Amino acid sequence: MRILLLLFLLLSLQPGSAQNPYGIQFRQQNRDLVCQRCTQAFARKPNEVKFSIQVDDNNTLYFEVTDKSWFNEVFKNAGDGLALDLVSKERYDCLEILLDVGQIRGELLPPVYAQELKKTLKPYGKDRFRARLGKVPAAYQGKQIEFNMLFLNDKNLCRYQTIYNLAAYRWDLLDMGMYLDSVTYLPKAIARADEEAYTMRYKTLTFTVPFEKNKSTYSPDDIKPMYDSLRLTDFNITRINIRGYSSVEGNLERNLELQQGRAKSIVDALQSFQQPTMVTEVSSAENWVEFLTDIEGGPFDYMKDLSKVEVKGKLTGETAAELEPLLSRHRKAVVKLDLERKDPYKNQSADALVGMFNNAINENSLSEAERLQQSIFEKLKNKEADPSTLNQMRIPQQAEFLPFLNRRAGMRYLLDERYLLIAFNELEALEKLAPNDKRVKYNLAALELKLWRYSVQPIDESKLRNDIAQLKNLGVDPGLVERMLVNYNIVKSEFLMRKRDYQGKDRAVDYIYSHYQDVPLTDVEYLSLSQYLAYYANTDKAVRVIQDRVKRIDVDEDLLFYYLNLTLVDKELTREDRYRTIMLNAINLNKDRYCELFNAPADGGVTFQLLENDYLRDTYCENCVSE
Repeated sequence: MRILLLLFLLLSLQPGSAQNPYGIQFRQQNRDLVCQRCTQAFARKPNEVKFSIQVDDNNTLYFEVTDKSWFNEVFKNAGDGLALDLVSKERYDCLEILLDVGQIRGELLPPVYAQELKKTLKPYGKDRFRARLGKVPAAYQGKQIEFNMLFLNDKNLCRYQTIYNLAAYRWDLLDMGMYLDSVTYLPKAIARADEEAYTMRYKTLTFTVPFEKNKSTYSPDDIKPMYDSLRLTDFNITRINIRGYSSVEGNLERNLELQQGRAKSIVDALQSFQQPTMVTEVSSAENWVEFLTDIEGGPFDYMKDLSKVEVKGKLTGETAAELEPLLSRHRKAVVKLDLERKDPYKNQSADALVGMFNNAINENSLSEAERLQQSIFEKLKNKEADPSTLNQMRIPQQAEFLPFLNRRAGMRYLLDERYLLIAFNELEALEKLAPNDKRVKYNLAALELKLWRYSVQPIDESKLRNDIAQLKNLGVDPGLVERMLVNYNIVKSEFLMRKRDYQGKDRAVDYIYSHYQDVPLTDVEYLSLSQYLAYYANTDKAVRVIQDRVKRIDVDEDLLFYYLNLTLVDKELTREDRYRTIMLNAINLNKDRYCELFNAPADGGVTFQLLENDYLRDTYCENCVSE
């Protein structure tokens, strides 16, 4: 489920050039007294209550809110109302000097007061209400525009807010997989902005390959560790991801050309090493992240304050020679290889494999039966067989064959979540054969969490939590147990939120935040955690869980851009040298996506009013505006 989390900037209350437009009082004296009701209403607003300005296809403006009671508290008396400051992106033209125009940045629209707001307030969608505010003036229709809100208390301006939109999500459960021989994960779709990506969570190898200046070929010694690792595995490469980096001196086009050549040389080498053809993903960038990090505190620290063009101008002659030992470390390719296990029965049909498996079971050739069962599972994962194939595997309901029965039940669920209850019932039967088998107990707890989450059948919450905690005593890895306890609290927080038990929900969220470091997470899972915390209005915590990960050159793109979404509004943070490094990393990864952050929310951005910040505006104008 996706929402738009609306975060607000409360600005200083100062009148613009016009005196009391539309009768609004921009007073400074006695403000605490005249704005007391408004201030208290916002102080009592739960973090979970959200509001925004929306524009429909007919250019009609609406105030949208998720809580009707709070709406009635804010707009209680006749003089309580809402006015909009309409701001156009044209104000931020990089060729113009940005003028301080006071409180009102754009055009002030006529206020709408409580009586009219309440008359037009209607339900809209699930748990939302909207009240009509008028129309977008014809002169601004079709342009990139935003709206700041002026909350009025007895016609006094009491709160001026700029809103930026941040996508936030309910957190899906951490992938628990199924405990077969070890915990097994099937290919799982990862939500991204620009593609449907898949990951095979079997095995991943990562290598760094250095390159010499102006060369796109590698040294055989540098690629030998990668070759040796592949020769020693029982896996095939399914996907290659290569990020090529050049040092920052020299011509940008030449640098990117070199990196493309370096990436191709590695792909060619790996393609010749193995068939079939592998999926390849290649990206290239100048290595500004490590350059700005490495010069910090040294004689060239001053370069951090220069533009990229100015830095390149300095990196010539003696300066370039002096920095060469540092720059040489920045020319490299980071290679990530996704692997899947080799299948000795790959050319056999599913029907033939089932027959061979049943014979092996009958003859008690359990090692052979295990290899055949794994091969059948590979056919099912690759959709080369129908899930009904599982029913053709004849396995006696005896303790001796428990591993085969457990693997079949787990695979049934992994292949299709619609078999959740069937797999759960199968595992309950297996629990009677082996009450303390850690694989069966793990799978039962994982599926019971799903049953609870989807309200399939009543669940004893306390017993479930105790069953999860007891898995450690059965020998299940503590990290896996903690991952399951985090999932327990994710589900619990959702149910408490529906009951509007905000304190109980906060306790569940606090557990997740205080224990996530005990759970090994991927970048994608860190992103999900951050979005989850933001969904429940814990923005500071959402920043903290990912702030260290965004400094890495190989950071996940979605994680990096989500961090920017969360932090671009922080004027103090954006002035820091390390923040510029993070922004340049984002620009290198995807310049268009970075520039789009400064669009209006309706056009996929955060807010273009971030460009009021001179530092952000300079970076935007340097990288996003064609000369």
